Order: sequence, then structure tokens, then C-alpha cells
Amino acid sequence: QVQLVESGGGLVQAGGSLRLSCVVSGNIFSINTMAWYRQAVGKERELVARIPGTGGGSTVYADSVKSRFTISRDNAKKTVYLQKNNLKPENTFVYYCKANVNWIDYWGQGTQVTVSS
Repeated sequence: QVQLVESGGGLVQAGGSLRLSCVVSGNIFSINTMAWYRQAVGKERELVARIPGTGGGSTVYADSVKSRFTISRDNAKKTVYLQKNNLKPENTFVYYCKANVNWIDYWGQGTQVTVSS
């Protein structure tokens, strides 16, 4: 059984910063690509940032968050982070962590980020 647990969401004023964390636990042989997605009510989930595993690949960001958001991972802690700077009200979403664990995609439960103007 594999679980992803996100934390770090909350309410922040415009211009502020937050760091989201997602910890993977369970029966883990390998953690490959890890990513953060966002979803607004009534909208489809969309990619925010993706970071490859040791197998290689490129880190990818949505155009709207480049230069303000940074994705990183700590393989020893089985954790992926999303540092979010200079937040704007339009960054208000539920953020979901996704990880490819043992070649199967798993999702976290989501964490709400609300940016007030």
C-alpha cells in the first residue's frame, strides 16, 4: 500500500510565499517522476510542475508559474516540495501531489491554497 500525504497549504496574502510538501510512504521499490497539479472547482486538474527521477528527464513548469515556483525532491525523505513565491490570487487552487511509485501513479488527497488580495 502506497500513500501520498501533502501538507503546507493554507491562507496567504498576495505577494507571500508557501512551501508545499508531499511525503510518500508504504511499500516502495522506486519513486520515479513526481509532480504537483492544481485544480479549481469545476475545472480539470492541470500540471504545475514535474521533476524526474534518477532515470533522467527534464524538470517542467507551467508557463504561468515559471520563475516564481520551484519544485524539488529529497529522495532520502521520499518527499517532493513546491516552493511558491510571489503568490497571486489566481494561484488559489487545491494542489495535488502525484508520484510514480513502483511504476504506478498515485495521488495525494490535495491541499487547499488560498491567496487573498
